[in-house]
Amino acid sequence: MKDAPMAMAATHQPQVLVAGAGPAGLVAGIALARYGIGVLVVEKRAAISTLSRALVISTRNMEILRAWGLEAAVRAGAAEVEPCGWVTSTLASGEGVEIPLGYPTTAEAAAVSPTRPAWAPQDHLEPLLLEQLRSLPSAQVRFDAELIGIEQDDDGVRAVVGDRASGDTQYVCAEFVIGADGAPSAVRALLGIRLEGPDDLAEYHGIQFSAPLTGLLGARRYGINVVTHPDAAAVIAPRGLGDRWTLAREWRPGQVRLVDATENDIARLISTAAGVPHVRPRIERVSAFSFAAQLADRYRVGRGFVVGDAAHRMTPRGGTGMNTAIQDAYDLGWKLAWVLRGWAGPDLLASYEAERRPAGRHNVERSGDPGGARRTAVAELPHDLNGRLAHHWLLRRGCAVSTLDLLEDGLTLLAADDEAGWDAAAATLDTRVPVAAHPVGTSVAAGIGVASGGAVLLRPDGQLAANWPDPTVPPAAELAHLGLR
Repeated sequence: MKDAPMAMAATHQPQVLVAGAGPAGLVAGIALARYGIGVLVVEKRAAISTLSRALVISTRNMEILRAWGLEAAVRAGAAEVEPCGWVTSTLASGEGVEIPLGYPTTAEAAAVSPTRPAWAPQDHLEPLLLEQLRSLPSAQVRFDAELIGIEQDDDGVRAVVGDRASGDTQYVCAEFVIGADGAPSAVRALLGIRLEGPDDLAEYHGIQFSAPLTGLLGARRYGINVVTHPDAAAVIAPRGLGDRWTLAREWRPGQVRLVDATENDIARLISTAAGVPHVRPRIERVSAFSFAAQLADRYRVGRGFVVGDAAHRMTPRGGTGMNTAIQDAYDLGWKLAWVLRGWAGPDLLASYEAERRPAGRHNVERSGDPGGARRTAVAELPHDLNGRLAHHWLLRRGCAVSTLDLLEDGLTLLAADDEAGWDAAAATLDTRVPVAAHPVGTSVAAGIGVASGGAVLLRPDGQLAANWPDPTVPPAAELAHLGLR
């Protein structure tokens, strides 16, 4: 670990310092600031990314965004597509085969969630997250600011943050630091965390462009189109609303690298893949990237944590990279907030790696499988929802709400009714964590696994904290793993 010189006093003292303002860093900041935790997010770029690297937001992540009031804004920039793939010779051919991508259809999602996946590109999501973060009083965001040094002890973290515009440095003291600074993570390197697994599975090239291709598809609107034409084999996918597209293909020896191709060459490639002559695309960006399937050997060193691409590198197969990153950041965010608010002891933080690293491993392995994109929703949706509280509709003040809408920032108690005195029982729990009790009715209680006459206590993420069969006997032993105070 690199030691930062500490001759100068800290000029900023947030409770949590987050390096990186991509989806993981922004979500971590929001999750913390919603609890009133002082958080500083620093980003070495001058602004958020304009790349549409990720194209789909999973069911579980749409549940999180829905809880934050962002669902409508996200869908306003989402393409209306079937969450499947279409294998075809060209976009205009009219013939092809539908393949699953691991995401549920609208009907499948409605059976398990109050929302559904959104085919919204990353460059649409990031500004929404940034706006939400900036709206929270305890959050600050600084661009052109790069974390370049860390040291830590039992009392906290001391970091050096460089201003890339002026060349000045600032010393920042915080209680914790989160590395959300992507695959080349400086925080990961400074903490001495290693990535394990292959980083050279393939070389891929991508083109982001606009062209009038939607009309070629008719009613066949899919999340991705796998074009098999021998002269233009590639994946073409919509980037949100309008005729914005991305084309990606694996580079093979003997081919011209797209990053070296002329605009005319690229236009011919897109025309061939589309199946119509003389398409004149507006080229926005051409890039090259390597396929990697790597997992950090650990997610934490002392007071430092890694999330998102800093913790795992995934290929685009399955579209799980950004989605895993968001869930990492959300999980770590609420756990740090509980500790910093004095609701739980530091032992709670051990559950971040214990719970999120297995999820990262599954998605890394899937992304490294050449056939990893072609998974059914039956196989992959449980990994996305990750055992959270089952969704059921119920009425509140004449309005339909989901059981997920009942989850609060502390513990949430759900029971069939309050005849057994569950509201009073919740108030007797010996903890600083707020406990909110909600009766849900007999049928919903049975549907979410509540034993007759009993209740369940749930974490903010909908994971089970404890079964509580008898209101006169608090479930102290079951709650011990949370380290409640």
